[in-house]
Amino acid sequence: MATSARSAPAVDPIELEIIQEAMISIVREMRVNLVATAYSSIIYEAYDFSCVLIDGRGQIVALAEDNPSHIFPVPWSVRQMFDTFGDDIRPGDVFLHNDPYTGGTHLNDIAMMFPVFAEGRLVLFPCVRAHWGDVGGTTPGSISGKSTEIFHDGVRLPIVKIASGGELNRGLFDVMMANMRVPRERRGDFMSTWGTCQVAERRIAELFERYGVATVEAAIAELIDRAERRTRQRIEALADREYVYEHYLDPVGADAEPVIAKARIRIDGSDIAVDFTGSSGQTRAAMNAGPAVAATGAFIVLKAFLDPAQPINHGNFRPISITAPEGSFFNARYPASCAGSSEVRHAAISAVLGAMSQAMPERMAGDIKGTSNHVYIGGKDPDRPEPFIFYEYPAGGTGATAEGDGGDALRNFAEGDFASIQSVEQIEHESPLLVERCEIRRDSGGAGRHRGGCGLRRDVRVLVDEALLSVSSNKNVLPPFGVAAGWPGAPNSFSVVRNGEELAPSDTPGQVQGFPLRRDDVVVMRSSGGGGFGDPLERDPALVLDDIAEGRLSVEAARRVYGVAADGWAFDPDATAALRTGMQAEHRLLTVDPVPSPPPGGRIWCDLARGTIARLGLKDGGAHEILDAGGPGLRVWIRGGEGMGENTLRLPERLCRVLDLREGDGVALRPLSEPLCAEPS
Repeated sequence: MATSARSAPAVDPIELEIIQEAMISIVREMRVNLVATAYSSIIYEAYDFSCVLIDGRGQIVALAEDNPSHIFPVPWSVRQMFDTFGDDIRPGDVFLHNDPYTGGTHLNDIAMMFPVFAEGRLVLFPCVRAHWGDVGGTTPGSISGKSTEIFHDGVRLPIVKIASGGELNRGLFDVMMANMRVPRERRGDFMSTWGTCQVAERRIAELFERYGVATVEAAIAELIDRAERRTRQRIEALADREYVYEHYLDPVGADAEPVIAKARIRIDGSDIAVDFTGSSGQTRAAMNAGPAVAATGAFIVLKAFLDPAQPINHGNFRPISITAPEGSFFNARYPASCAGSSEVRHAAISAVLGAMSQAMPERMAGDIKGTSNHVYIGGKDPDRPEPFIFYEYPAGGTGATAEGDGGDALRNFAEGDFASIQSVEQIEHESPLLVERCEIRRDSGGAGRHRGGCGLRRDVRVLVDEALLSVSSNKNVLPPFGVAAGWPGAPNSFSVVRNGEELAPSDTPGQVQGFPLRRDDVVVMRSSGGGGFGDPLERDPALVLDDIAEGRLSVEAARRVYGVAADGWAFDPDATAALRTGMQAEHRLLTVDPVPSPPPGGRIWCDLARGTIARLGLKDGGAHEILDAGGPGLRVWIRGGEGMGENTLRLPERLCRVLDLREGDGVALRPLSEPLCAEPS
């Protein structure tokens, strides 16, 4: 994606800023127009779409409050348009693309490219990537965590010319609609997107008329070069070295190994190289993505760390190179399912976040919910002419930082202007469903000096005789990590309550395909909390009391985790001080004994004397997190070792390097299976 910088004619600095803001304003008008005219609630309620302006070289020029996960892959789609159609691109042509193997995300995200010509050539043109509520495939909504090949995901569009010279290719369009559920909505969203691009075309013409094509081109070149210079200056301020972090995704099968996401970041002068080599191979499940997704995850984190305040354009990416080995789950080959590409992107985000937290500890933050939490309920309502497809996307807690607590049930830096909570009225108007509960999920935020944000709980009752539930989610087993000795947040969780009994809809948490629902079943969605920051025993007791009063924290968790003796309205300072002193005295560090690293792949096993495991309340054979006071937590699996001294942890050398640990250093462990507190009723 990186291109070499080029010199551009000087542009008046005032005019330069006006042109930049004018282009951003065009994008904002596109967003308003799409929201006002779209047919499906996933667009007009959730804002699951994004708009962008692209220049004639395929570079990102301007965007607004859009979802970077949609926008950053757009240059791959545009490159496919150029490579496939070459000189056969003319005014009035419209192109569609959603193929993950050539730069798309998942098949539901369909990109429309609308070339606009000035002076006989492409200079600046709009693109829209919008989530279509269904594109065919195995289950209503098209996304399922248990899909195993791309044909399960729906209709795949490599790069197609859907209109020529302003005339719709009716045959191709009809074939697409015939393979998608609720075609009325799909047609409406398509026409809405096309109309939005035509609005942008008029505004681009006005921009050219006011300033001239040459001036706008010169301004674009300078804005991109300026963003590159600014990004390189930030990189040069960092030490030239390598940072590594290993992150795990949930297993994709009942007996499968967890999926490894490994990021190696190399800083060299004003360049950054991100290498995902060492990550797991592509999976026999939905947890795969094409080549644009890992790069997108890396770009999102690096922009947030290096240059968070300034507008985004292609110059931000020029100093960054990405390696995602073909055949890995970060760059899967045909015919792998890519329905879970959002989870793959979040895996890249978490891995790069962990590595960059070592490079820039002042920007360190607890992990986010780390998944899009796709939840679909689909079926036939006898009182409606069309099938219904309910699509939910519950937000979770954001990570805590050195400055303060995370946000509760909010979208995060990786998701743009995507809505956090879908309107109850909209759900009940469109679908035969009843929303019975929507609340902050108590005890879900990662404990710490600063607490991770809480997730939410939402219960939805089915009001028809039959329906199907599908889910594609992650971090249901291995939750979002904490940093600086902060605790992880609670994991995501999805279940079905039937006749008062809570059922697991799948043998693999978070991965559900077409689970049959009955009338009065209640689908329960619990989203994860963000990772905590710092030692929970250092949290101000007054803040703990506030969390209890506001329903974020139980009295039991306040005592057991934060060492605060409270009754819900007040806390006892003397009892709290004594409780915390006792907990600190019981807190024992394990002494690190580095051992040769096993071959990469699968779980990382660490040995500990069985007596130590029992005494510290750890889980023999279970997943744990090393609470690193200087950086992000790291996941390992503990087993009882023979001939070991008490409190000695045999830790593979490669993890010692990641955590900057040496023989004799001390670390703390926490079982990942241990909740902050019991689930509320």
